[in-house]
Formats: sequence, structure tokens, C-alpha cells
Amino acid sequence: MSKKLQIVNIAEAHELDFFQSIAELIQSAKHNVEKQVNTTMVVTYFEIGRRIIEKEQQGAKRAQYGKKVLQGLSDYLTAHLGKGYSVDNLKLMRRFYVVYSAASIGESVITQFNSNITWTHYVLLMRIENPDERQFYEIEIANNGWSFREFQRQYDTSLYERLALSRNKKKIRELAMKGQIVSTPQDLFKDPYVLEFTGLPEKSEYTETQLEQKLIDNLQQFLLELGKGFAFMGRQVRFTYEEESFYVDLVFYNRLLKCFVLLDLKIGRLKHQDIGQMQMYVNYYDRKIKLHDENPTIGIVLCRDKKDAMVEMMLPAENKRIFTAKYKTVLPSKEELKKLLKVSIYEP
Repeated sequence: MSKKLQIVNIAEAHELDFFQSIAELIQSAKHNVEKQVNTTMVVTYFEIGRRIIEKEQQGAKRAQYGKKVLQGLSDYLTAHLGKGYSVDNLKLMRRFYVVYSAASIGESVITQFNSNITWTHYVLLMRIENPDERQFYEIEIANNGWSFREFQRQYDTSLYERLALSRNKKKIRELAMKGQIVSTPQDLFKDPYVLEFTGLPEKSEYTETQLEQKLIDNLQQFLLELGKGFAFMGRQVRFTYEEESFYVDLVFYNRLLKCFVLLDLKIGRLKHQDIGQMQMYVNYYDRKIKLHDENPTIGIVLCRDKKDAMVEMMLPAENKRIFTAKYKTVLPSKEELKKLLKVSIYEP
């Protein structure tokens, strides 16, 4: 019997609660220490970048002088402190200062950086040329505690561009200033949804059941793609009306909007019957399932292809509850999405 199991057998229930509270306290302290160390290192790299810039500016021939300074500094730091101070890393620190120095005006360097954003996050953030897009991701990482892997996935799938394409000019600016604020059903929506984690080729022959299973198998990643506040409720959720049974592919609940979100999967082109079916699902949930203090149900039909004109004609002019979106099983072209976003911004 392990030592851990012996302790569990000996201890009374109230003692176990006490033991657990102490363990949680220690774990919390370790986590806080890690965050403090991370912030300290980020600030240190920022300061190193500043000093490198100032030193290079003293040279008469800056390009050659700067190269010499970086190589000499790298050799010295590596000899005295070990790995991690290559010329390439020092260049990153220099760029870090250049990118973020303007933002530090009027506030101390220590308060400029969020403890949830690690140096690894910043290395990727520095590559984002659009300052609005960069600021959006900074806010989302800070607010949601994204790991670097989660951030990398959201950036690679062009989350900012996809959210921006479904918003007007004012809302696009709000993305940069506040991040993704979920207060209306439209705030949840993005087009397309990217399901590259399913591993399904873009033009492969597969069934809706197979697509659904892949989403369930990768539920954590699918929840990340759906966005904020989603909780999974069930698949193929059955309800019966007038002795006929119907099945909703995927049912979620959004804690921020306090409403059910129903998803229907279509592997082909969207048909008007699909929208009508979703409207019936939404109506049923509103009238039979949701509680009086919950908000109206939202329905989303995910399809490979759709005609926007047909969708617009099928739905009410002030529609805020039924949405249709394409899905892609491969990463979209970031450059293509950026071009589409520029067009949408400058359209009258």
C-alpha cells in the first residue's frame, strides 16, 4: 500500500479537508512565485533590450557596431551565465524593447506586462505587425490564461480576422481595445470555424456522424474554438414532439449569455430546409426546455458551403438567434483573411 493511501485510511474526513487546504495553499504559492518570476524575467529582457539600443546608438557605424556589441555581449553572458543568451535571443530582446517601448509611456515597466503573458508568448506577439491585432491577443491571453500552445493555435487559425469579419468597424476597434466581449449572441459568432484538430482533409468524403465523433474526441479543442463560456451538454440530444423524435447534433450552454446553444452539422452546401430545422429546434428549446430566467436559445448551423444571399432571405431582418457559418478542416490562409478584412473595413 502506498504512503498516500495509508494517510487517507488513517485520517478522519475533517482532517483530509484540512490537509487538502494546506496542499492547495502551497500549490497556489508556487503558482504565484512562478508568475512573479515570469514577470521579472519579461521586465529584465525589456531592460536588456533598452540598454542594447542605447549602447548601439553610441556607435558611429551603427550596423557594424551593433553586430559587434551583440556578439561580444553574447560571448560574455554565455561564459558567465550559461545558455540562453545567443545573438538571436539578444536580438529578440532588442526587438521586444522597440515594439513595446511606446506602450510604456506614462506607466512603469513593471505594470506594463501581465503575469499571464510569458516571454514565449511575447516572442510570437512581436511578429504581429498590426498593433490592433497584437493588442487583441495580449488581452485575450491575459484574460483567459491561454498557454502558449493555445495562443499559437488561436493565432494560426486567424481568430482576430475571423472575429473581425463578422463585425462592423466600431466592433473591430473594440476587439483591439477590450478583447472579445461576449454580451450578445453575435459576439460569439465567427465565420469560418476552423476544425483542423479533427484531422479530416478539406475535401475528403466523410459523414456527419464521423465529423461529430471527431469533434467529441477533441472536445477540449472544440470548446476553445467555440469561444468563451461554453459548457458541453450532450450529443444527439433527443426530444419528442407530437410523437415524432428529433435529434440535435450537439448541445452546449453558454454561461456568459445564460442560454442554450444548439449546433447542427452539415457536410455539404447549406439548404433552406437546414435553416428551417434549426429554427424548429430553437423554438422547442425556448418553449419546453429553457427556464424563465434564461435567455433565448441560439442556433448555429455549421456547413462546408453556403450562399449568403439565400441565408439572408431565409432569416428575419433583425435575426439575432440563428446563425450559419462555414467550417474548415484545414488552416485558412491568413493573408486571404487579412485581404477580406481590409475590404470589409473600407467598404462604405
